[in-house]
Amino acid sequence: MTNELGDIGFGYRPRAAYACDPAKSRGRLFDEVESPTRTPFQRDRDRIIHSTAFRRLKHKTQVFIAHEGDHYRTRLTHSIEVAQIARALARALRGDEDLAEAVALVHDFGHTPFGHTGEDALNEKMAAWGGFDHNAQSLRVVTRLESRYAEFDGLNLTWETLEGLVKHNGPLTDARGKGLKGPVPQAIRDYSELHDLELDRFAGIEAQCAAIADDIAYNTHDIDDGLRSGFLTLDMLEKVSLPGSILEGVRQRYPALDHVRTGHELMRRQITMMVEDVIVSTSANLARIKPDSADAVRAAGETMVTFSAEMAAFEKELKAFLYTHLYRHSEVLRVRNEAEQIVKNLFDVYFADPRAMPDGWREGLDRADDRIKARSVADFLAGMTDTYALKEHRRLFDHTPELS
Repeated sequence: MTNELGDIGFGYRPRAAYACDPAKSRGRLFDEVESPTRTPFQRDRDRIIHSTAFRRLKHKTQVFIAHEGDHYRTRLTHSIEVAQIARALARALRGDEDLAEAVALVHDFGHTPFGHTGEDALNEKMAAWGGFDHNAQSLRVVTRLESRYAEFDGLNLTWETLEGLVKHNGPLTDARGKGLKGPVPQAIRDYSELHDLELDRFAGIEAQCAAIADDIAYNTHDIDDGLRSGFLTLDMLEKVSLPGSILEGVRQRYPALDHVRTGHELMRRQITMMVEDVIVSTSANLARIKPDSADAVRAAGETMVTFSAEMAAFEKELKAFLYTHLYRHSEVLRVRNEAEQIVKNLFDVYFADPRAMPDGWREGLDRADDRIKARSVADFLAGMTDTYALKEHRRLFDHTPELS
């Protein structure tokens, strides 16, 4: 693997022709004077980090409810880990590191309290009004809901960052505008009409780095959290190809190592193996396709930043293992069921009487139609942290589950 990587460099190399060039950015929805000290993508990253939505990720669930333990990942620590891996990949592939980092840091802004459980609950409650999708909600947050600037709503991020946010997992429509995986959320269609995100094309190389970095991060840190919780054991992981092969090497070299450090060594090596595999595989894709611009990457008709076929099979097996033994563990499901009911209860109360929401959210909703009222309630609920959702439930209901 090391020989195949060759001289990937440690930064300071010029961007490749296929990278997104901040000097050629397609700009922002609202024109602004450019910064003399930061590129547009650096400025995007800084706006994301300083946003309220970013701070809220601190108390939003990754797998385990945030208050179950101080050492479990939250959406915030997950996003930081994704950003670190995305930067490493972008550096090695000569993309723009700042853009890759910005997409990684913003990609989970639309997640609800209690992780995918909250999203599922809100999607069910919003079924009559277009459903709820965390990716579309992320776009709503950065284009409408953040209220920080005098001249516009949202963060007014560049086209490239918004493209990466919306399309980091691939195109959303075919060339005729038909959704590839069902209807495209209205929030995404509405924004794209104002600032065409080219929903039928792939995102740039940097967004693709952020997308696969997300997979690498959670496939690794969810193992770590699973071990910490006791729901997973090293013996269980021995039976899974990728972590099993790594554990074999760790134990051969460090036969007396305690299980905690063995687990950390597994995590460290797994991230390294997956990152290096992506670099080798993507370099081969780039050599085969030979894109000569960022637009050539978008028009390539395939994802360029990929695992090798062997690693993709290992990753699929690992995801299936985590789904069965961690995400569907009886204790995780018990907490999920209780968290789901909390979100549904809150939605019902706010929808029935918007006056139950605080100032800034309830104004005018007593006269609004159900669609507008429901979307406003969903916006309010999706922005909640786990802790605030529990606090609100205790305020409005006689009994609130402890979720632990």
